[in-house]
Amino acid sequence: MAKVLVVEDDRELAANVQRWLEFDKHVVETAHDGKQASEMLRFYKYDLIILDWGLPEASGIDVLREFRKAGGNSPVLFLTGKGAVEDKEMGFNTGADDYLTKPFDMRELSARCKAILRRPNSIVGDVLELGGLSIDVSSHRVIRDGEPINVSQQEFALLEFLVRHQGQVFAPEAILDRVWKSTSDSTPAVVRSHIKSLRKKLDVEGRRSFIKNVHGVGYCFDNGS
Repeated sequence: MAKVLVVEDDRELAANVQRWLEFDKHVVETAHDGKQASEMLRFYKYDLIILDWGLPEASGIDVLREFRKAGGNSPVLFLTGKGAVEDKEMGFNTGADDYLTKPFDMRELSARCKAILRRPNSIVGDVLELGGLSIDVSSHRVIRDGEPINVSQQEFALLEFLVRHQGQVFAPEAILDRVWKSTSDSTPAVVRSHIKSLRKKLDVEGRRSFIKNVHGVGYCFDNGS
């Protein structure tokens, strides 16, 4: 599971790419112009950025140039109608890691994303550290205040999803759809049960719970401080 930013001004295409990548169990956020993309890149960290070239407000090249200048190291895949060799050369020279021209097949996009995320310099394997909680994505280890916490594979997937979308509230149905590999024999009650189990394992007396229940809406992760 990776956190992906899709920057595309064609909202229908952006939604299609988002659905496809979410089917691959990635957490996907979208931006529809260069200004919005730059703001999101300043405040949030992504494992992969899929970037259109011809954006309103600021071009994809400008967004990428600013991102790299600020020290951003997330891999970037250009997704654009500009197919000339000179355009590709400019994209790579500005800091792109891959380049896919429109029209394209979603299967190829998915394959390219997987290839990029397998690279050694991918940040997917990073250890996520928040409020005394350490989550090692590559080894599936969870440590709280220096002590290892035993979690099931499904609990880890749920925790990683909530952490990568820290502060965002998800209904049990949405979590079920985006975290569980199969929903045919699962229900929102299963999600609630896993949330309850995670809380018992992660929470410390006297501290706010890492997983917040927003009454009538769903659940979100905060740093527990």
